[in-house]
Amino acid sequence: MSNTNPDFEQDEFLLDHFVGKTPLVRLQRLASHTQATVLAKLEGNNPAGSVKDRPAYNMIMQAEKRGQIKQGDTLIEATSGNTGIALAMVAAMRGYKMKLIMPASSSQERKDAMRAYGAELIESENMEQARDMAQQMEKDGIGLVLNQFGNPDNVQAHYLTTGPEIWEQTGGKITHFVSSMGTTGTIMGISKYLKEKNPNIQIVGLQPSEGSNIAGIRRWPKEYLPTIFDASRVDQIMDIPQIEAEKTARRLARQEGISAGTSSGGAVWASIQLAEQHPDAVIVCIVCDRGDRYLSTGLFSVEDPE
Repeated sequence: MSNTNPDFEQDEFLLDHFVGKTPLVRLQRLASHTQATVLAKLEGNNPAGSVKDRPAYNMIMQAEKRGQIKQGDTLIEATSGNTGIALAMVAAMRGYKMKLIMPASSSQERKDAMRAYGAELIESENMEQARDMAQQMEKDGIGLVLNQFGNPDNVQAHYLTTGPEIWEQTGGKITHFVSSMGTTGTIMGISKYLKEKNPNIQIVGLQPSEGSNIAGIRRWPKEYLPTIFDASRVDQIMDIPQIEAEKTARRLARQEGISAGTSSGGAVWASIQLAEQHPDAVIVCIVCDRGDRYLSTGLFSVEDPE
């Protein structure tokens, strides 16, 4: 549909009208054995299918406003998947070339989604190597690295949108916020907002347990810890076993009708542990994406014993 009709305001069609404003739903079965309220923020409802739509849009738009980038420029980013897909979508909309570097072990659906938006995909051995490659490409003059791991615009996106949405949707009754930690932008921005509203809200960050491999979240070596991370904004860090994250992702789909990935399963698993410990709690967790990004991994083909 053409938007040249003067009866239409151009701003009506900007993506920021459709990023965010995601539903918050109560888990009906997985936490039914507890007295607490466990709420899942369904970020897979964003246009490109994940919570990363928020920082991707904000990082590009803020860089535009500062005059750092202009239409036709090349953007570069290291990603484990969701940020890359979101950036590819926004780059396509705004007229940028997008080069994405991601571990070869990432799911085929993620790789295909990036290419579908027109991004060039470069594979690496792991995320640390991907980040190093991105920085070298910028030094070589190939393009600008948005750097989700050190970009304050990543944090700002959640401070301005996700945090206020959660506060409003719970009527200010939230007692615990639970989020997996990758770039840590989500937990940093939401923590900043919620703590300003009520310093007693407990912020719980999740990392994989030793030896676990969970897409999208990391136990970063010290030298690669995201510079946007501020440990003082996280009250508790929980280790998530891979087997529990995967099992809970399957249960989430089969018992709640919510299809999501492994890190989201980990967030729900952690929320249930908290619900068992705090019967009066109102717990909000981030379900960061959709399960269709993991079909080729076999995540949902396993039959768990009852």
